[in-house]
Amino acid sequence: MPMNLLWIHCGGCGGDTWSLFNAFSPPIDALFKALNITLLWHPSISDTDISERQRLFDELLQGDRPLDILCVEGSIIRGPRGTGLFDTVMGKPKKDLVASLSRRAAYILAVGTCASFGGIGAGDEIEATGMQFLKWDKGGFLGADFTSRGGLPVINLPGCPCHYDVISGVLSALVLGSPIDLTEYNSPAEWYNVMVHQGCTRNEYHEYRVEDWHFGGKGCLFFHLGCHGPLAHGPCNKLLWHRRSSKTRVGVPCFGCTRPDFPQPYPFFETRNIEGIPIELPEGINRAHYMAYKGMAAAAAPPRLKTRKTGI
Repeated sequence: MPMNLLWIHCGGCGGDTWSLFNAFSPPIDALFKALNITLLWHPSISDTDISERQRLFDELLQGDRPLDILCVEGSIIRGPRGTGLFDTVMGKPKKDLVASLSRRAAYILAVGTCASFGGIGAGDEIEATGMQFLKWDKGGFLGADFTSRGGLPVINLPGCPCHYDVISGVLSALVLGSPIDLTEYNSPAEWYNVMVHQGCTRNEYHEYRVEDWHFGGKGCLFFHLGCHGPLAHGPCNKLLWHRRSSKTRVGVPCFGCTRPDFPQPYPFFETRNIEGIPIELPEGINRAHYMAYKGMAAAAAPPRLKTRKTGI
């Protein structure tokens, strides 16, 4: 069954678009052809003029043309003072267009962390919000109880940017009618029910608290260098980027870009701690138990780990 897809860009950098354009197995044009998806409009690749675009929007809003999938990239800008005039289309607040299209869409994807949770402008002067969440709190732009015509809430695909295989996978599931189990933050559990830490090649260093204080080493990045791998849900070490790697695999701390509070208001490459124990601990971990366990684990670290880390 053919499906119409519209991609609208709100308050964001466009990184999720370019992530999607890097899909290669299959590339996005082949995926759309295989799934019988008609791309009605995309701000980066559509060559329609303003009048044609407006006619398309009018047809969608009046119900003369079905809107099966609405992809929203970037946060919804509500400032100043709730007017939405910081982000306009044809002189009108873009937030109003998004609200109207959302009422017509069968399914809605919030592509990227900004669209999902508000991102960089959440809570500041531009009054940015996600489609159905504002950071950790459900509600956002459309309200906590909103469901699309297809009976689902907004499907959040966080990431800065979102991995192209996640976007392709969710589109495939929607078109093929496959069930999509959602987490408490309305993200597909298939990709967001795991921690970035799971699959990290530095896991054993973490378990034995063989730590790195500086970039370029082989140890764990969590205790001193601000890695969010044990704190963030995401597929980065499950899918890998370009089928090759991830931040942690090349020695760069996870930024936690899939978390509702991204970007964080504290330094990225520094772990906040109390007496050497990170303030924020992995899910379900008791602080007292963690302190005792990590102390014993460090003392019991196998020589092969210490040797591999130091190269001695």
